[in-house]
Amino acid sequence: MPRQVLEDTLTADSIAADTALAASGDGSAFERLYRTHVARVHTLVRRMLDTDEADDITQDVFIRAWQKLSTFRGESAFGTWLHRLAVNVILARRKSVGIERGRFIAEEAPLEAMSGRPVTPELSMDFEEALQRLPEGARQVFVLHDVEGYRHDEIARMLGVVPGTSKSQLHHARMALRRHLDR
Repeated sequence: MPRQVLEDTLTADSIAADTALAASGDGSAFERLYRTHVARVHTLVRRMLDTDEADDITQDVFIRAWQKLSTFRGESAFGTWLHRLAVNVILARRKSVGIERGRFIAEEAPLEAMSGRPVTPELSMDFEEALQRLPEGARQVFVLHDVEGYRHDEIARMLGVVPGTSKSQLHHARMALRRHLDR
């Protein structure tokens, strides 16, 4: 068996074991799950909401995961279940703080205020910063579709919009990012 396949199998087995132990109340097992998945959850939160809130919301995701771990049935990987839980926490947080649902802001160029960088081999565009400059709705659809791989009908259900709005938001986000890249 190739080394990477063996490592992936061992990792999946240890995550499954830790999930079962954590569900029975083992705090150390849950801490191992946390350490395995915190970076991915934090990145998702940072991309979908303001970076100022990322640490708090990431913590909220894991608190919710600890509370809901007994509902994990093992029909999917723990990481998949946690990711969906994270998206739900992010969307609930967005609603609770009263952030607008996110029709695209009809500005000429949402990234206009961002200064362009000189094109040099050693500098690359700061994608995370450009992403944060997008209007809320466009950013969330972009992250869910192009980064996380959700389909428009799934995004529409998550965000409470129609699939056409999701498609429109994605188009606007891509155009705004492209304009910034062309600088």
